[in-house]
Amino acid sequence: MQIEARRALAGLVILVMLASCGGRDIKDSAPSGSASIPDMPGDAVPRPEARSRYGNGPVYEVFGQRYVVMDSGSGYSERGVASWYGEKFHGRLTSNREPYDMYAMTAAHKTLPLPTYVRVRNLRNNKSVIVRVNDRGPFVSNRIIDLSYAAASKLDMVKDGTSLVEITAISFDAPPGDHPTRQTTTPVPQPAPAAVKSTPPRPDVAKPEQIYVQVGAFGRRENAERRSAELNAAHFGNVIIHADTDVSPTLYRVRIGPIHDVIQYDVIVEELANIGISNPYLISE
Repeated sequence: MQIEARRALAGLVILVMLASCGGRDIKDSAPSGSASIPDMPGDAVPRPEARSRYGNGPVYEVFGQRYVVMDSGSGYSERGVASWYGEKFHGRLTSNREPYDMYAMTAAHKTLPLPTYVRVRNLRNNKSVIVRVNDRGPFVSNRIIDLSYAAASKLDMVKDGTSLVEITAISFDAPPGDHPTRQTTTPVPQPAPAAVKSTPPRPDVAKPEQIYVQVGAFGRRENAERRSAELNAAHFGNVIIHADTDVSPTLYRVRIGPIHDVIQYDVIVEELANIGISNPYLISE
């Protein structure tokens, strides 16, 4: 079977899996009926809050998968796929026992403490919002955050159901020193300051950023060329080696792309897993 046909079939399988899986669907329902839709709210306003008594583990299990809740969101930043949930869950209790309001600026995340405030930026159009994480999910492969209907609307992703995004925690307990790009171990929480001044959103731009899947960064070019040859042998298209001279010594980053949508990203991630390459991540420029 040709690689294009195989990828098209894989994309169809992924759509079926997402539509039928337990938990939340890739496309939940938007407001329906004759009830008036309220005006969309402004961003959630970050403020210090006590850690919820509910939904914070420290360990829980869903669909046989074990999750460990972070001690703190300090330094957390990640890129991946966002989904959204709406009318189907409107009024139901969230993981921290608050009623879900599809018109509020909230979100669900698998491991951030409840509550945590995060900025979500749509990599396709550069729109961004601040939401309050008060729920758990999405328990779907290759998804990192589930947004409320209101938040998804403001990011212009309701119609597609998903989007490639960047999420960054807004922390009140950041320790001194540098933070890792993606937090795997968490610091001891520090006393919260009286207020937080969040970074203003980047202005919208007419031309979206180019998005790539990075599958390795090497100090020696021959190692990058070896990874590139492995990908070409597996029939991946658009494999490039980017020499990053902004760091010393130069790093040779192996990327696939640019990619244009979530389906393409899902297929690439699945095909990488099939040849034993895990933990790729998104790069935009």
